Amino acid sequence: MSILTKYVFKKYIINFLIVLLSLQLFFIGIDLIQNFKDLPSSANLIILYVLYFSFFTFSLALPLSLVFGWIVTLVMFIKSNEFVAFNALGATRTQFVKPAILSSVVLIVTLIGLQFTSLAYSEEQKNKILKGEFFTSTKNDVFLKYNDNYVYFKKLLPLQKKAEDIYIFKISNNDVIKTTFAKNAYFQNDKWYVVDAKIIDKPQNIDIINSKINITNEKFLYTLEGFKPKILNKVYEEKTDLSLSDSISALILFENQGINTDKIRATVYNQILVPFFIIPLMLLFFAFSALNNRLFNSGKFISLSIFSTLIVWGIFFLLFRFTTGGVVIPELSLLVPLILWIFISFYFYQKKSSF
Repeated sequence: MSILTKYVFKKYIINFLIVLLSLQLFFIGIDLIQNFKDLPSSANLIILYVLYFSFFTFSLALPLSLVFGWIVTLVMFIKSNEFVAFNALGATRTQFVKPAILSSVVLIVTLIGLQFTSLAYSEEQKNKILKGEFFTSTKNDVFLKYNDNYVYFKKLLPLQKKAEDIYIFKISNNDVIKTTFAKNAYFQNDKWYVVDAKIIDKPQNIDIINSKINITNEKFLYTLEGFKPKILNKVYEEKTDLSLSDSISALILFENQGINTDKIRATVYNQILVPFFIIPLMLLFFAFSALNNRLFNSGKFISLSIFSTLIVWGIFFLLFRFTTGGVVIPELSLLVPLILWIFISFYFYQKKSSF
């Protein structure tokens, strides 16, 4: 690693951390002021509330902080005429911008990795603390389709990975041919195990003399393979804030069941691909910055850069909301704009680069 690379990397990371900490404190402070009356009396729960909210805002603040930190770094280098010095020493634009871009990519990949963990449910946990429901998680009357079966849970307890009063209806030719009832079911080994099930088989071809209903009992049987409690919970609530691991599991499962996966695909794209929209922004800001302090209007540059960042971020956020609302398919609303944004930005970067 060259001296120039180390120097740029150090300056950029320091500015990034300052901006990130400032945004985090701002978001947390505003939220605590708004919800002060609803906060629990327990100090431990308040600490957990702040920690959960911190990660939730971290996923929002990190991409913005990477861009804003880069803007601050550029302005500092230009105002101190360090750009001129770098240029005089024969430094290329790639040598200067490379440390910031690579470190941003690493940090975004780290954020994506965190989305695979339970921290992805930080907003949900925060809201539970606020509503006094942190130690309880119960959903009632969950009804869904799985292969040829329709499954009904009277009560679902996602945290305990348990369900109570389960009915499984097997359908053939629009007719119920088997009904399974049990008091309890548990999620283990990626399957739902129904305990002490009562099975009622109805003959498909009704014969007055020979047809009869067959009733049997099973100690254990399993169903809903791959349907994790958290996925069941989110399907019931029609929410899309799943972790990436649960989103991918739900995507595969819903595809097999013939269920519309637009919202799940939108969530996956939004968590994995959309955060990289900041990389073209960083390249554009570098390309449109001035080499010499005498030709540079720092106030105008900072204002336009921040405004542009918020506009681009807002557009992708709006497109994501349109997709989760069922307005357009995610490939058209998220992937196509992102690809166009990358190509257009790269074109202007190549055309406008300072050195």
